[in-house]
Order: sequence, then C-alpha cells, then structure tokens
Amino acid sequence: MKEKGIKELQEYQIVDLLVPNLKEQVLKILPVQKEVRNGLRTRFRAFVAIGDKNGHVGLGMQCAKRVSTAIRLAIYRAKTAVVPVRRAYWPVFLAI
Repeated sequence: MKEKGIKELQEYQIVDLLVPNLKEQVLKILPVQKEVRNGLRTRFRAFVAIGDKNGHVGLGMQCAKRVSTAIRLAIYRAKTAVVPVRRAYWPVFLAI
C-alpha cells in the first residue's frame, strides 16, 4: 500500500473486506502498573498478531483497563497495520 501512495488505513473494516480470511493470535497479555496518588493503577497490555497464511501479516499492541478491551483494540490495530510479506527463493549452490 505504501507504493501506491496510501499511507495508513484508518478503519479496520476495509481490511475485513479486502482480506476476509485473517486469523488472530494473542501473543501476550502483560499487566502494567502506574503509581498514582492513591495507590497503583493496573492496566493490561495485549500483543496480537494476525495473518492469512498467504503473505499478509499484521501486528498490534494496545493497553486498556480491561483485558477484553485491550485484546479487541489490539486486533483493530493489527488489522490496520497489515503488510504484505515478500517470499523469496534462495537457490542452493552445491560446492563440489
């Protein structure tokens, strides 16, 4: 998309139409704490990877107060960050 002048997708629904068979995988969920005046504030950071096993991959990360919200928003971010992965062929040279 960067070659054609499109900088960044803003809506994840466009990706759902263009690449309909994306699979999601939650990589990690981390609790993150911040010290505030009346104690610690705990939030959750979710890392998500999506792909269609056909050369399209997206990674997303989001932090939220609830785990389900963090996962859902990380999936949205991963869908807007889908990039094509170039597959290459490396010939095998045999040294005789």
